[in-house]
Amino acid sequence: MKLVYQQLLALLSMVAIVLVLLGLSFSSMTKQYVYQSTWTSLEKYANSLVEQSVRVSSSNPQHVKFDSDSLLNSEVLLRNQSVYFTIYNRDNTAIFPDNVYIPKIKSSDWQKLQQGKIVQKVMDQQAHPANGQVEPAMTDILKPYFYTDQNHHKHLVAVVKAGAYVSNINSSIAKINSNLTKALLTASFVAVLLAFLIARYLTLRINRLRKATNQVANGNYEVQVPSKNRDEVDDLANDFNNMARSLQESKEEIQRQEERRKEFMADAAHEMRTPLTTINGLLEGLAYDAIPEDSKAQSIDLMRNETKRLIRLVNENLDYEKIRNNQINLNKQQFNAIDTLKRLAEQLAQKATAKNDQISIQGGDDIEVYADYDRFVQIMFNITQNAIQFTENGQITILAQRGYHETIFKISDTGIGMTKKQLANIWERFYKADPSRTNTKYGESGLGLAIVHQLVLLHNGKIEVTSKPDQGTTFTVIFPTKTPE
Repeated sequence: MKLVYQQLLALLSMVAIVLVLLGLSFSSMTKQYVYQSTWTSLEKYANSLVEQSVRVSSSNPQHVKFDSDSLLNSEVLLRNQSVYFTIYNRDNTAIFPDNVYIPKIKSSDWQKLQQGKIVQKVMDQQAHPANGQVEPAMTDILKPYFYTDQNHHKHLVAVVKAGAYVSNINSSIAKINSNLTKALLTASFVAVLLAFLIARYLTLRINRLRKATNQVANGNYEVQVPSKNRDEVDDLANDFNNMARSLQESKEEIQRQEERRKEFMADAAHEMRTPLTTINGLLEGLAYDAIPEDSKAQSIDLMRNETKRLIRLVNENLDYEKIRNNQINLNKQQFNAIDTLKRLAEQLAQKATAKNDQISIQGGDDIEVYADYDRFVQIMFNITQNAIQFTENGQITILAQRGYHETIFKISDTGIGMTKKQLANIWERFYKADPSRTNTKYGESGLGLAIVHQLVLLHNGKIEVTSKPDQGTTFTVIFPTKTPE
C-alpha cells in the first residue's frame, strides 16, 4: 500500500472514531436534555394548574376544593400542546378527569410523594386486553403540593400527574439526531478531503526526496531539495542536502587525488627511470670493463647517489602513509631548538650555496621546544629545503621565539612565492606548486609538505603559510609547550 493511502487511512480512522464517539455522546446528552426539558415544562404546567384551580380553606386545611371550570379550560389548552394531566387528592384518588377510571398511584411512588419528592417516569406502550385499547408510551411527572398551616405543619392536599407522549419527544430527538447526522456527514466529508490533501502534500514532499535520492544513486551529487525549515521533513531535506554536498566534495576530492596520483605515478616513473637507467648503464660498463679504472670510483659514487635518491622517494611515501594512519609514536622531549637549527643550516649549506642563497638563524641562543627530536628535524629540514628549492640569489631566515605556552618558528624566503590557488593546495599529497621543477634534485615526489603538515598536527601544533608571487614565502610553525603534570 502506498504511503499516501496509509496516511489517509490512518487519518480517516482517527476522524471516524472521534466522530462516532462524539455522535454517540451528543445523542445521549441530547436525549437526556430533551427529557429533562420536558419534565421541567410539565412541572411548570402542574404548578400553573394548582395555582389556578386548587382552593384550600384557611381554617381547615383538610377541606380542599378544585375549580372545575378552570381545570377544563386548562385541559383544553394543554391538550393542544399534547400534554395531559390528572389530579389526585390526599387520599390517592383521581378527582380529575372524573369521567374515566384512573388507577391509584403505586404505593412506592406515593411514599416518595408524601416525602415531598418529585417522581419522574417514562411509561412504555401498554395494551389493555379488556377493551383492546393500546396506551401509547408517555413520560410523566408526579408532583406533590402541600399546605403549611399556622403551626408550620405541612399537609398534602393534592398530587398532579402531568404527562406527554414519548412519540413527540422522540420526534424532537429524531430531528436533532438528523441534524447531527448531517453535520457529522459534512464534517466527515471535509475531514476526508483535508486528510487526503495533507497526506498527498506529505507524500509529494517524500517523493521529491526519493527522486533526489535516485539521482544521487545515479551519480548526480549536485541535486538539492528545497527546504523551508518548518518540520521534520524539511530537517530530513537539510540532512540530504548536506549529504549530497559532502558526496560532491568527496567526488571532487577523489578526482583531484586521482589526477595527482596520475601525475605522481608519471613523475615517480620518470624519477625512477633516470637513476635506474644510470645505474644499469654503469653496471653494464663495469661488467664489460667498458669503464676506465680511474673512473670506476666515480661511477660507484654516482650509483650510490642514485640509489639514495630512489630510497628517499620510497621512504617519503612510506612515511606519509604511516603518519596519516597514526602508525608512528612521538618521543617528545625538551631540547634547545637553536642548536638543532644551526646543525640543520650546516647540512643544507651546500644546497644553499648551489642556489647562491644565504641561511641565517635568529632568536637568541636558548629557545626551548617540546617535540619529537627526529620529527622536528624532519619538519624544519623539509620546509627549509623547500625554501632553498624555490629561491635563487636570495635570503632564507629561520626565526625562533617564545610565545604564550608555545614555541614559534618562522621560515621566510625571498623566492618566487605562491598564488592564492597554490597556497590552498600546498598540503595536498602529490601537489607541486611549480610542476616545471619536477626533475630537480630536491623535489621528486611532492610529498614533503604533506608530511610536514601531518607531523605538525601529530604534535597538536599549528602551521600557517603566507606568500605573494615574486615576494617570497613565510612558513609559521607553532609547537605547544609541555603541559605541567
